[in-house]
Amino acid sequence: MSDSSTQPNTPVPMVRLDDFLKREGLVGTGGEAKVLIQAGEVIVNGEVDTRRRKQLHDGDVVTFNGEDIPVDVASLGDPPM
Repeated sequence: MSDSSTQPNTPVPMVRLDDFLKREGLVGTGGEAKVLIQAGEVIVNGEVDTRRRKQLHDGDVVTFNGEDIPVDVASLGDPPM
């Protein structure tokens, strides 16, 4: 008998770190996000992370310019086209 609360094919909501910075209005462009991330200016869950494509999930905390921003993927809405 399977547990209906765990469905292996259900995608977990996520957002990439560079996209998160753009969608939160913390940077103006993806290029700016890339430079800041690779320079070690962004902290994820208390540790510097230099991967711009780092996958963030609900509950993660991004620290940028001394401000802690909790990740809530649903509140970000649809990505810009």
